[in-house]
Amino acid sequence: MSEFNPIILLAGVVVGAAPILLAAMGETLTEKAGVINLSLDGTILLSAMAAFAVSFNSGSLWLGFGTGAVVGAGVAALVALFSIHLGQSQVAVGFVLTLMTRDLAYFLGNAYARQSGPQTLPMPIPGLESLPVLGPILFQHPLPIYLSLLSIVACWWYLYHTAAGLSLMAVGENPAAAFARGISPTRVQFWYTVMGGVLVGLAGATFSLCVKPGWGRPQGAEGTGWIALALVIFGGWHPLRVAFGAYLFAFLQVMGIYFQGWFPSVPAQVFQVAPFPLMIFTLLLISALQRDAVQRKLARSPGWRQVLQVLAGKAPDALGRPYVAQ
Repeated sequence: MSEFNPIILLAGVVVGAAPILLAAMGETLTEKAGVINLSLDGTILLSAMAAFAVSFNSGSLWLGFGTGAVVGAGVAALVALFSIHLGQSQVAVGFVLTLMTRDLAYFLGNAYARQSGPQTLPMPIPGLESLPVLGPILFQHPLPIYLSLLSIVACWWYLYHTAAGLSLMAVGENPAAAFARGISPTRVQFWYTVMGGVLVGLAGATFSLCVKPGWGRPQGAEGTGWIALALVIFGGWHPLRVAFGAYLFAFLQVMGIYFQGWFPSVPAQVFQVAPFPLMIFTLLLISALQRDAVQRKLARSPGWRQVLQVLAGKAPDALGRPYVAQ
């Protein structure tokens, strides 16, 4: 790919970011409620495999996506059960589950490796698909891509403009105070862990039925869950900034494809892995900028003050700490 077309590039970014966006929005909801779900990477692989297998056998994409959502919700429910109700470490439970679900996906999906199956087709939006520039970038995609775009607005609106969203964040910040106001922290945390898992499961289904149709080992979705977790931190637990991070990562991935064509003498693996260390470097930079001492120094400059306002973000106070009823 040596011919550079910015419209094709940006359309590819919108498509490539879709699974990461769905997973990151789901994890944003979960962490806003005070729960860390580290099972994302394995859950995405297992839901991708299950969605493809069901679609392959049934011929129904709807059943495939439904299966992906159920798998995601089921794994998240295990995280919630062991960490919220049984008081086990959220980090330990999530990490064990991501390893288990990853291996389970490879084992159960072996029969479907390299098989061709159903995949989503573009569904151009009438009246918008013909718009110059924006039409091919945003409005000529399959339905799951539109769902990923909608998830950004829906998550942002729900958190900051609904009573339920405010209750969710209240639990994540101070579950004891939320309980005193008549909110059940355990119920809220369980519910939003499962709901976040639904979006993570849809992310896996989007990968195997839309972005990279099929199943194999490697699938190509490996690492997506860890990136989604990192992006929640990168975005300061704010849906709009998380979405920006997802599109930035997808942009780096798509540019890597172009660089492979421009620099054929460089091993392709270099460009394939480059987005990961670049994202880690960005996270470290943002973390450094959010340190109190650094912020005090930079706040003296008007330009840096605006940058700090954009990057401002704080983890929910009760994140990762199980609520114990008094």
